[in-house]
Amino acid sequence: MSLRGEIHSLDEEHSRPAGVADATIEALGELSKALETIHRVRGHLYSAHQLVGGADLTLDRVVKLLRDAGHDEMADRVDRELLGRNVLPGRWTFQIVEEFDDGYYAAFQEIEREAREKLAGGRRHIFEAEMKERRRTHGMPGHEATP
Repeated sequence: MSLRGEIHSLDEEHSRPAGVADATIEALGELSKALETIHRVRGHLYSAHQLVGGADLTLDRVVKLLRDAGHDEMADRVDRELLGRNVLPGRWTFQIVEEFDDGYYAAFQEIEREAREKLAGGRRHIFEAEMKERRRTHGMPGHEATP
């Protein structure tokens, strides 16, 4: 069965350009889904960046509390070995985030955008728009095609 069948578009922005095959729309849909996953990965990297940074700042208080409690040797070790330590060789988390953003993330976005432009006239979410049209109940409140 065709993905498109007799589906009418929700709106012009999400309509399938003439002559674009089901397989192309499905591939673009999967590429979009993969990019959405990479957006989530980026968010997790930023979360890790903020969590590690917060933990590192907390170590200042840990060092003070250890010293106040008379544990200078342990305070020295935390201060020397943990405070300001790289999380990966030569890198703090901001450097990891920057490398990800400028490398893999940028390439992924560029390739997804180019695929949409070359294969579907730049239109986004055609696969999902057609799925919405197939799954919604026409005339039922809450199932409108567009706002």
